[in-house]
Amino acid sequence: MAPKSTNPVLGTRALNRATLERQLLLRRDGRSAKDAVAHLLGLQAQNVKPPYFQLAARLDGFVPGDLSALMAGRETGRLVTMRSTLHTHTADDCFTLRPLVQAARERELKLFREGLTGVDLDRLTAYSRELVEERPRPVKELREALLTCWPDADPLALTVAARCLLPLVQTTPRGLWGRSGQVTLTTAEHWFGRPALQVPAPDATVLRYLGAFGPASVKDMQTWSGLTRLRDAFERLRPRLSVFQDENGVELFDLPDAPRPDENTPAPPRFLPEFDNLLLSHADRARIVPPAYRGRASHGNVAHRVLLVDGFLAGIWRLTETGDRAVLTVESFGKLSRRQGTEVSEEGERLLATMTSATSYDIRYGSLTRG
Repeated sequence: MAPKSTNPVLGTRALNRATLERQLLLRRDGRSAKDAVAHLLGLQAQNVKPPYFQLAARLDGFVPGDLSALMAGRETGRLVTMRSTLHTHTADDCFTLRPLVQAARERELKLFREGLTGVDLDRLTAYSRELVEERPRPVKELREALLTCWPDADPLALTVAARCLLPLVQTTPRGLWGRSGQVTLTTAEHWFGRPALQVPAPDATVLRYLGAFGPASVKDMQTWSGLTRLRDAFERLRPRLSVFQDENGVELFDLPDAPRPDENTPAPPRFLPEFDNLLLSHADRARIVPPAYRGRASHGNVAHRVLLVDGFLAGIWRLTETGDRAVLTVESFGKLSRRQGTEVSEEGERLLATMTSATSYDIRYGSLTRG
């Protein structure tokens, strides 16, 4: 029988407050949008607007133009990285995080092997690079060009292969606030004017992950990154880390000097967009999602915009804009106290003032007593 661990126990509320502190959600932070994107190791960006709402919930004085200017100035970019999903990263992280997860992206191609029968992947990589570095290409144009070489291949498989084999950035105006544009691709090297880097060891990213999402287990980081076999990196770093355990006995690692606030530290309400990494970056989401509300942040493949109250998932919300009028609809999973309702309304007013151009707005409330 294995000896009982003597590591200090961190309860759910303690983990909640520590994670919120790292995620800049206990109080709005004064750092720049670029520094926040770097600290958070990127912003989930499957849709255009969520990165902006993620920063609005975290930064003092943020306005959408702050991130939009970074995108336009090529200081940040959108490309597929962790969990095979689109993220907004700093230019530096496009060259560090994408190589780190490259092997996982290439393993995805096993799912499309039938559609790639007879396709020389080295040739596909070289030709795709030639096409998108000649000029940024819309997805449809890239697919049609690849089909001229491999007419019997599955069209979707060809474009997935290009995306997996190359670090393809979505070029602006796609991703800019208030602008529209089709998905147009080029390589990170071409877009940012830098050479590719060698695949880094994961150790530095482990430390950064703990700084943004810790305390956390090996499985937590594997959930965040989509990588496997990270145990060796944690073991190499163990002498430099503090070690805890959660209430279920799962071993948790953390940076020794990282903040771990008291579990009774106030946590103000926050409106988070769909796909916020706060809810996607741990194997055990109980530190943010109460057991009674598990699965209610999404419906099938559709993720909801979520409301945090006292640091935990407490409801969902939606925003509609018609002309100069905006309506924020808040649906809570349980009854809010009077004080909580007041704080939610104040946070909602801030959201509307920051993230819409409406001259008039309304906040409406409902409840969702069943999942």
